[in-house]
Amino acid sequence: MIIAIDGPAGSGKSTVAKRVARELGFAYLDTGAMYRAVAWRALTERLDLSDPLCEASVARIREIARTEPIDFGFIQGEPLPSQVFINGEDVTRQIRSPEADKAVSPVSADAGVREALTEQQRKFGWEHDTVMEGRDIGTVVFPDADFKVFLTASAEERSHRRARQNAEKEGRTQATAEELAAVFADIVRRDAYDSSRKVAPLAPAPDSWELDTTDMTIEEATAAIVKRAQALTIASPKAPLT
Repeated sequence: MIIAIDGPAGSGKSTVAKRVARELGFAYLDTGAMYRAVAWRALTERLDLSDPLCEASVARIREIARTEPIDFGFIQGEPLPSQVFINGEDVTRQIRSPEADKAVSPVSADAGVREALTEQQRKFGWEHDTVMEGRDIGTVVFPDADFKVFLTASAEERSHRRARQNAEKEGRTQATAEELAAVFADIVRRDAYDSSRKVAPLAPAPDSWELDTTDMTIEEATAAIVKRAQALTIASPKAPLT
């Protein structure tokens, strides 16, 4: 069974998808981490990642996506990956940096990059019962997914969530007003960019279930998706993670 969870930046789809995978005993594939890994490699080579991508850098970035395999490290029996590798290099922490945050949008919008990584994503989904999240999983990567969810929330709520997460990473309980304003501006920018890009724009699949989590906790959103998934007819189990 494939569960596709799409949604805008800061909607909580990564956190919810991980919890849904754990509840159902499915594998979790972080597609965003794959694009972040490619973006991080491009940053290390000091490629021009202007928005849109600098034409001179496109060929090399596509080559990275096509030739440098992205792998995930799993602890046996645990559906969530604990590590992310690109071409054998552990980039688990680097891909969550502010620099990677800014670089990932133009990289993920490139058709050549998306084509290369989509093949990797499909292979994983065909082999395992999987929860997969991103921005075009239900529309492009797996248009025939068994269950599609479009997770969203207001821009204000998503900004508060992202700013709070950033502050907690630094050991603080809350973000400053300036930090919140900056995150809000970035959320609005990402929304406009992702929904208007020519390649795989952010949009709910026609047959997806839209879930607005503005007034929901993570636990409530997770429970709603799990309940709905369990009500569906589940296909024959696929191979377990090893």
